[in-house]
Parts: sequence; structure tokens; C-alpha cells
Amino acid sequence: MFNNIFFRLLTSCSSLVLFVFSLWTIHKNFHYYNAQNIWNILATVPLSNILKAIILMLLNYVIMTGYDCLAVNYVRHTLSYSKKALVSIICSGISNSVGFALISSCMIRYRLYSNWGFSVISIAQISTFCNLTFILGLFLIGAIIFTTNPLEIPQLLNLPFVSVQPLGVIFILFILVYLLLTVICKEPVKIGQWTLPNLSIKIALGQFIVSALDWSLAAAVFYSILSGSVSFSYSTFLGMYILAQIAGLASNVPGGLGIFETVILVFLSPFTSIEKIFSFLLIYRVIYYFIPLTISVFLLGKYELKQIVSTSNSLSCKEHL
Repeated sequence: MFNNIFFRLLTSCSSLVLFVFSLWTIHKNFHYYNAQNIWNILATVPLSNILKAIILMLLNYVIMTGYDCLAVNYVRHTLSYSKKALVSIICSGISNSVGFALISSCMIRYRLYSNWGFSVISIAQISTFCNLTFILGLFLIGAIIFTTNPLEIPQLLNLPFVSVQPLGVIFILFILVYLLLTVICKEPVKIGQWTLPNLSIKIALGQFIVSALDWSLAAAVFYSILSGSVSFSYSTFLGMYILAQIAGLASNVPGGLGIFETVILVFLSPFTSIEKIFSFLLIYRVIYYFIPLTISVFLLGKYELKQIVSTSNSLSCKEHL
């Protein structure tokens, strides 16, 4: 019993450490810029833009609860929406900032779902389903934007393409193959150690809708901050954002820190000053990463404290008996 209590305390403390580490990393990344100029520019960003970004961020996290709702439905379990939403919000808030999302989100899901009676196999299926869904939305948005509005690829990414259009075609092919193997094929398909799920068309469509909305809203948060400072459309920015996120995810750096900023800087520098771009990035990081991370750590800590109190009460009752 003591080991269980210690593990719960360790989980909560590790989440808090990750939060502090994320703040420290951002501070180290921006400390060498002219702080006074950055804060002066921050003050010029309309409050309405910031409020709009916060509202879009909150809506985005509501949409993210769809990941675990679909996954729990896929493994044929029943669970209240509040619990599924709790898992999604904590996973998204923490894994978005600390990096290695596959590992961190799996640990959180195992911690919570195992307490609610889910087997290890079911939890593994849920984690795989959610991470796969996350990537599918990226591919869907990338396929649409990259083929209809192809951007030139920055040389710093060192890709063998001049524009993103070939990437869009690759994403389309991936989506078609995925639907063929999961929806049309009736038998499970194994790729190495991975077994692709057999899905109904309803769940497969749900995967694409939830994840595509997730990525679109994430970009909309950033675009709402830029609004008024750039002349291009949201659809154009969406292509920039998706390419920058692909580069950040491929790097496996926490939150794509540094990689994401560099790509965004290359795309936006012809339209506005570098100091303004860093100011926009700073606001975006605070709204989309730090606020959710803080909330997620608080929710996880509250949950763990509740579990400890519940365990202590149970031990007290047993001692009285």
C-alpha cells in the first residue's frame, strides 16, 4: 500500500517538475532577445486578439476530449464523459509541452484508466488509437492544404522537395491505405509489432473529424494573435503552421521548441519584424502551451491528492475494524 501511495506522489511531483522545466526552457530560449522591445510590442497586440485566442484554445481542448471518447468506444468500454475528458485534457496539456508525447501520454492514460478497471491491453489499444488519430488529422489537413495551396519548403528543412505538394500527395496515399486496411479489410492487419484496428466507417470518420478540428483550431489560435499584422489568409497560414509542426514533431524536442519557431520565423519574416514574430510566438506559447499545462498539472495533482485521501480513509476504516 505504501508503494502505491509513493507512486502516486511521484507521479504528481514529476508532472510539476515537467511544468517547471518547460518554463525554464522557454526562458532560456528567449532571454537573449531585447526583453524591453518584446514587452513593448506585446502591449500593442489588441486585447480582442488575445481573448479570441484564449476562446479558441478552450474550444480546441473541448474538441480534444473526442480522442478518448472515440478510443473508449473503440475498445467497447463504458465510462462517463467527465472521466474521458479528464484524461484527454491532462494528456494533451502535459504531452504537448514536455515532448515525447507517445511516452508521456501512455503513462498518464495507464495511471488513470487502470484505476477505473481497464486492462493493460485495453489501455494500450486506447493509447495507440489516440496517437494514431492525432497523426491522421495532421495528414488530412496537410493533404488538403499542401495540394491546393502549395508552399515553398524552406531550405533549412533539407527536404528533397521544392514545394509541399509532393508531401500532400504522400499524405493522401497514406490516408487511402489506412482506410483500406482498417475499414474495408475485415481481418486485422499486422505491421511489425503494430496491429491496425478494424474500424466502422463511423469511428474512422470520427478520427479524421476530431483530429482535423484539433489541428485547425490550434492554427487558428496562432492566426488570431497575428490578425492585423499580416496580409495573408488563414488557409495560407494553416499550411505554414502544419509544416512547422511536422518539423517540430519530427525533432521530438519538447513542444517542438526552437524547430517550430525557426520555421515560423522563416515564413513570417517577409511580412513583419523579427521582434514582433517572437512576441507573437511568446503569446502563443503562453496561451496554447503554458495555460493548458498549468491546468493539466493542477487537475492531475488534484486527482492524485484525492486518491491519497481515499486510500488513507480506507486504511483508517480497516484499522478501526
